[in-house]
Amino acid sequence: EGLALFSAATAATDPALVTAKINYSALRSLEVPAKLSLLAGRVTRQSASTAAVSASSSLARQLSGLPEEERLNAVVALVKEKVAGVLGYGSADAVEADRAFHDLGFDSLAAVELRNVLGTVTGLRLPATLVFDYPTSAALAGYLYDQVSGTAGREERYEASPVSTDEPIAIVGMGCRYPGGVSSPEELWQLVIDGADAIGRFPADRGWDLAQIYDPTGERPDTSYTREGGFLADAADFDPGFFGISPREAMIMDPQQRLLLETSWEALERAGIDPTTLKGSPTGVFAGVMYHDYMGSASTGAIVSGRVAYTLGLEGPALTVDTACSSSLVAIHLAAQALRRGECTLALAGGVTVMATPETLIEFSRQGALSRDGRCKAFAASADGTGWSEGVGVLV
Repeated sequence: EGLALFSAATAATDPALVTAKINYSALRSLEVPAKLSLLAGRVTRQSASTAAVSASSSLARQLSGLPEEERLNAVVALVKEKVAGVLGYGSADAVEADRAFHDLGFDSLAAVELRNVLGTVTGLRLPATLVFDYPTSAALAGYLYDQVSGTAGREERYEASPVSTDEPIAIVGMGCRYPGGVSSPEELWQLVIDGADAIGRFPADRGWDLAQIYDPTGERPDTSYTREGGFLADAADFDPGFFGISPREAMIMDPQQRLLLETSWEALERAGIDPTTLKGSPTGVFAGVMYHDYMGSASTGAIVSGRVAYTLGLEGPALTVDTACSSSLVAIHLAAQALRRGECTLALAGGVTVMATPETLIEFSRQGALSRDGRCKAFAASADGTGWSEGVGVLV
């Protein structure tokens, strides 16, 4: 509003102006000096209100003159045109209907400007959070169409409806990445069939001082007497643009967030579900996460499940579970309970572990609780300690 007043002032020929938003009704209730009497004169908003109704009715009339199947497309075209104008794009064709406004270049100032432009064109009273509530041209057009056509507020609301406790939980999709180059359920099964060894040397792409960390004697402080474990070779790989995430934000994202996001997407595709169609659905996210050693606040466990829910637009429960080694198992248990209670109709459940630092290995070496060769030998006479490994697995 301030910028609109400023623009009006610079276009005027008056020598001295004050741009202000005035509460006329409050001003008229006071005794004002004669020179201000014109300001406090009888002001009516009838003309503005009438203009708003007229504009809205005009848009409704335009839509009513089109076949029903073309009306929404007409509103999408209108929104794209105004978005292009606000952002300075050459034409509406440069604006992708499903691309997030944030990616197109919107900031808070442009968001308010678009709200004002669309308010003028449609005659609707639009919220200041319009662009954030409906973050794409397609979503925004759908909202405007509902408002103008009188269908607003008719959306279906999900109500929890518990199901029988003996109702089986169906696993319809899975995504995973594990040491040994495993990047799919099929490759995981093949690893088991082959009896392959997935344990390998410490990763060289994480900034670890490998020469300093390793001490086979275990006598030097802050070292590990093993240099092997189960590590993901591609833990640092990520395509932020695919998810509409800026490179700068991706840099501070815990790799566990990146991997869970990618694997959740893959698991949904393997279930035959287009992940983009779940926006607004009562789909839950249950993630087991026990490592929180990435830099800064970006490693906060709660963000991991929230990242998936936010990116995909899921509106079911979003829980990050940390019960140490049982985290993923508990997450799956809670997901099954939520489904049976009707708290969600679909759930992503699993867990992720990435060792961003070697601290756990160093600490268990200090305790003498780490296996010498980095391998667990459960129930064997040769068992000599634990071995640490990474991975991510998600069930749908």
